[in-house]
Amino acid sequence: MSEPALTEPALTEPARIGSAPVESALAELARRAEKLDAADELAAKRQEFVLDDGVYLDGNSLGALAAHVPGRVEDVVRRQWGEMRIRSWTEGGWWTAPERIGDRIAPLVGAAPGTVVVGDSTSVNVFKALVAAVRIAGDGRDEILVDATTFPTDGYIAESAARMTGRTLRPVAPAEVPDALSGRTAAVLLNHVDYRTGRLHDLPALTAAIHAAGALAVWDLCHSAGALPVGLDGHGVDLAVGCTYKYLNGGPGSPAFLYVREGLQDRFDSPLPGWNSHVEPFGMRGTYEPAAGAVRGRVGTPDILSLLALEAALEVWDGVSVDAVRAKSLALTDFFLECVGRYVPEGRVESITPAAHAERGSQVALRCDDSARVMQGLIERGVVGDFRHPDVLRFGFTPLYVGFADAERAARVLAEVLAEVTG
Repeated sequence: MSEPALTEPALTEPARIGSAPVESALAELARRAEKLDAADELAAKRQEFVLDDGVYLDGNSLGALAAHVPGRVEDVVRRQWGEMRIRSWTEGGWWTAPERIGDRIAPLVGAAPGTVVVGDSTSVNVFKALVAAVRIAGDGRDEILVDATTFPTDGYIAESAARMTGRTLRPVAPAEVPDALSGRTAAVLLNHVDYRTGRLHDLPALTAAIHAAGALAVWDLCHSAGALPVGLDGHGVDLAVGCTYKYLNGGPGSPAFLYVREGLQDRFDSPLPGWNSHVEPFGMRGTYEPAAGAVRGRVGTPDILSLLALEAALEVWDGVSVDAVRAKSLALTDFFLECVGRYVPEGRVESITPAAHAERGSQVALRCDDSARVMQGLIERGVVGDFRHPDVLRFGFTPLYVGFADAERAARVLAEVLAEVTG
């Protein structure tokens, strides 16, 4: 599929959040939204999801349900489990699902077949990846750097990994990583997109800096996988993890993925060696010998119901390029910021999401007073985003099912709610 015909100009300066809405602005922006939606080559994908008349801008927390998934899950439960039972591990392809679904995710994050395995949670995979990275780095490096702005769990796990491996943990802002690197650095754990602000960090440059210092780069892709090009292989990323229930729409608690660069797979020493990653899993040996390839990332019996629901959900990506998704994402967030700037009186909200495309993920974060009440008011009026303590409104734009009319409506309703809540 070719990229959508979107003509919104790129923003190079911070979006102006400021002039009060007037009827002419409402009409003008609504007309533009209609034209942009009519020209959007991804617009038909919306019909493949279960949606209502509201505006759903929380796909950066939980993606919408793909319409064909319930039927597929029913088949897994009734036929594969109910009728075939144990035979489904072989005849139904259950046993190979973690690698098969990993190969389905791989092109969405710029990875080759055989480098991604699906299973466990993001947290568990962060632990596996970070400890393995430290082990590969060797005993001469005694420090781990972790993103100081990271999602809390990544920080908790990094602290535990440091204690377990006898390393010192040092939190560092992503922009300060190049200056913080040294011959002591074993591994660096970073978030590709900041979950609060939507800031996109420079994965290619930071990975190159980490490698120049002789350390390993571990990336958390939870807020970028399925939203923008990542280029794991192309940029030489060592290990990466990501969830599948946000922009990949895998369902609540759907299993995460683990990427291990091909050149590191024979040295990937998992801190959680399980029978599923054994070279002979049914040999029931008393000693562990790892299998070859990304299969080393497996641990125990996979969660088949969630795995196969995810596999079905990923079918919505058939015929879709990540570049096309990225183009629409940037156009959507540009347009939303413009609408907010036109509709919301000056001083009521502040955008903390970078305006520069190279620094923006697929969400817009706005800071305002009484943000919890404001978000509740938005939800009551059919615009669903989320709130992050203490004062941030987050709006996630999933291009496969969010349109420009959604962006315009969300900004208009935000102005109405702000007028009521904050006067």
